[in-house]
Amino acid sequence: MAELKRLRSSLQSSAEDFLAAVAKLNLKSSKPTLKPLIHSIPQSSALSSALPLALQRSVPETILSFKNIREKSPISSPSTSKSPPSKRLRRSARNSKTVEEPSPSSEGPSVDQRRQKILERLQVLAHVMVLCVSSPKKAFEVEHLLPAVKALHDNLILFESDSVLSAEIVSLCEEWWNEDLPERVSLISQFLPFLVSRSLALKKKVDVHRVYSLREAFTLFDFEDESIEDLKLLLIRCVIAPVYLKTEDGIKFVAFLFGLSDQLMKEALAIIRSQIPFGKKSMLEAYGDIIFRVWKGVEGDARDAIENCFLQGLIEGAIHASSRAFAAFIRRVLGGFINQRTVDGVEKVLFRLTEPVIFRSLQVANSNVRHNALHLLLDMFPLEDPDSTKEAKDSLLDKQFYLLEKLLFDDCPDIRAVAVEGSCRILHLFWEIIPSSTITNILTKIFDDMSRDICNAVRLSTLNGINYLMGNPESHEILKVLLPRIGRLLMDNVLSIRVAVADLLLLIRDIRAFQFNKVVGLDLLLPTLANDQPQVAQKITRLLTPSYFPSNVTSEEACSRCVTLLKRSPVAGAKFCEYVVAEVPSVKSLMELLKVLINLVVQSDELNEDQIEGFLCAASHLCKHFVNEPRYKNTLEEMFHSDRLKHLYSVAPTPLAQSSVFSLVSAIFIDDASGLIEECMGTIINCVGINQNVERQDEVRAAHKLLLSCNKIDDVLEAFTKLLQKTAFRCHNKFGIELPKHSVSSIKRKKSHSTVKLSAKWKAGEKKSSNFEEDYLIAIGVAWQIKDLLSDESPRAAILGYQNLEALLFPLKVIAEVSMLECSHSEYMDAYPVLAYTSLALHMSMRNSAAQGFNIRRSDGGSASGSFIEASLVSPLDCSAIQNCLTTQEKL
Repeated sequence: MAELKRLRSSLQSSAEDFLAAVAKLNLKSSKPTLKPLIHSIPQSSALSSALPLALQRSVPETILSFKNIREKSPISSPSTSKSPPSKRLRRSARNSKTVEEPSPSSEGPSVDQRRQKILERLQVLAHVMVLCVSSPKKAFEVEHLLPAVKALHDNLILFESDSVLSAEIVSLCEEWWNEDLPERVSLISQFLPFLVSRSLALKKKVDVHRVYSLREAFTLFDFEDESIEDLKLLLIRCVIAPVYLKTEDGIKFVAFLFGLSDQLMKEALAIIRSQIPFGKKSMLEAYGDIIFRVWKGVEGDARDAIENCFLQGLIEGAIHASSRAFAAFIRRVLGGFINQRTVDGVEKVLFRLTEPVIFRSLQVANSNVRHNALHLLLDMFPLEDPDSTKEAKDSLLDKQFYLLEKLLFDDCPDIRAVAVEGSCRILHLFWEIIPSSTITNILTKIFDDMSRDICNAVRLSTLNGINYLMGNPESHEILKVLLPRIGRLLMDNVLSIRVAVADLLLLIRDIRAFQFNKVVGLDLLLPTLANDQPQVAQKITRLLTPSYFPSNVTSEEACSRCVTLLKRSPVAGAKFCEYVVAEVPSVKSLMELLKVLINLVVQSDELNEDQIEGFLCAASHLCKHFVNEPRYKNTLEEMFHSDRLKHLYSVAPTPLAQSSVFSLVSAIFIDDASGLIEECMGTIINCVGINQNVERQDEVRAAHKLLLSCNKIDDVLEAFTKLLQKTAFRCHNKFGIELPKHSVSSIKRKKSHSTVKLSAKWKAGEKKSSNFEEDYLIAIGVAWQIKDLLSDESPRAAILGYQNLEALLFPLKVIAEVSMLECSHSEYMDAYPVLAYTSLALHMSMRNSAAQGFNIRRSDGGSASGSFIEASLVSPLDCSAIQNCLTTQEKL
């Protein structure tokens, strides 16, 4: 406020006093104050002429002062500016006595400080001039400002290092041009190139808009003069600058450049041609738009040059391009013309340039040329001469359809794929004007022949093309008849094709005139849902949800429909329940469905084994959805109390059904699951043959998951240790393998008594085993489980945290050695003990190495940093054991 009063007081005194006061201010802080103050000066004020005259005197004087200081400054001298700076004296006791540093107070401001002070004064003065020129009241006699404006403009290059001052000068010259003030032509030679350069350097859209708004000023330059080369280079850079090609004003300005001179047009066209192989989609589309604008805005020789040289070259290049990607880039540029074919004259140009080469190219021996020409024909379809007769147009259209049908059976599968999808796109766009006989002929070939093509890409393109056709309601009547012919593709051996069929069925479902089950029946949908990949199963579930679990009926009705599906196809119904949770927003309805399924299993008198298995699998999938729903935890605990869990397990007729019960409990973390823990332990101990039984493997994994969720993994490992110790003692007796001597960890465990007993007595349980082979087969099952548990992060961490892990590792090592030594003599020997041992030993080594920071020292004093084997605290593998494992691996 005080600053405003001070400026207002100086303004009332005189213009010179005002400028002297302003010159002491910083531009950034004074801008909000200066604008209202200067714009409030009326036209009748004496300042309307006094202030411009004062600026006329002050600005040149300040510029002259700056030049004088610059000439005297050693930094600005050419001889010294290129030389390296002199060394600074080091402050030491020796030179501190002999060299005295001048104090700042003993001298005036440095040269740099004076130069900066003058620049700041010029910034404020230039801004005052901008405000005078842009005054809404037109209060100032701006002709008095012209000398000062010229002085600033002519020295713009001198001030280019000061971005603030140069920006103010550019704004001043721009305002002078926009206001159409006297001699504005004399103010463009420096500021226009500077503004273009600024837009290229800063890459701001606002600068591009400013350049475009000043486009008329560029017509005043003589582009044939040699002195214009620097500006021409800047303008050529605009042709490839992304900031110009991504903005509407930038595209308009680049198109405007082509009309400035013939030579500039030739150079710009050459630049565009050279950029096509490297251009991005947006850049190529921008070039197409630019070329069309240029073509539309020029006449005579310039238009002929664009048509007969540039466009003709693009069309021939699109056909004979060495790569399909390059051809696609060229077509993208041509799209700027093709998309404007409704504009007068465009259709005629395209026909005249394309017709002589495209039909011949569609029938040449080179498949790459045929492929490129086909793409170009599809982009330009229908290719016709707007000035020809109707008979000539029909004849030319028949020729194009004949070639399309011929290319449907081309030897090159890529061409067939493009032809079938392109034909469908043409039918979608021009159905109403194509003769019905032609439509029937093309569709018959597509549905009967192309859908059975041996090439996967052709069959996939057929389905993509049918999606195009579905977008035209006129095609629906004939498609009702033809669509059932492609239902078999849901059983195709290619996943992408099956996914495309499922997408097509979803599209059909949403069209009232169609029924998807008439295209693909439930007898085909349900087996696909049961057995196919998740990508297909999820889409089929989305397809069937409105029928088997609709949201517009009561929960009871929805559950009844889902139960009907489960009874009809238990496996498909279970998969449906797995994926329907993503399609149904109502968690309450899903909970009702879970209750219904569990009640039906409990009262399972009317259900067969397959249905019980399906119901339990479905319930397991639904329970996984309630993991993130804590509000239903109490409901689930009441539903799955201990007695009910035992009953569910007792009625589970198959291993898959039993594993579903395990998964169900582990998914919802039921606390009272003691009744199932014994069953899980029995499942994992009864493990003979598990390495070859996939269904049993799923059951055991589910048991592992449940025991892990109940923190019973130590009991599992203790049982494994006992079984392996029995087999290891058998190996000692049968093959003479020496049992390792080890001490049990002294760290206390919850069940340390039983563990110590097991680890101290290797002979325990020997009398219970009938023979070595049975014990060895059990050990194989245990080894498979250890290997499988180590492959997952969560159980692996639990195993490595087991405090008596050595007791598990050493018998496994004995069994692994026997497996390697006797593998060529006994058929029942297996690789899993070796794999489990090496996996467990290496994980232990990595854990111990990480704990010690890879800084273990060898006995000879050398470093063993990073060594898995030497870093292991229990030394599970020595070099000979590793070598033995590696050499025996292939034989196993």
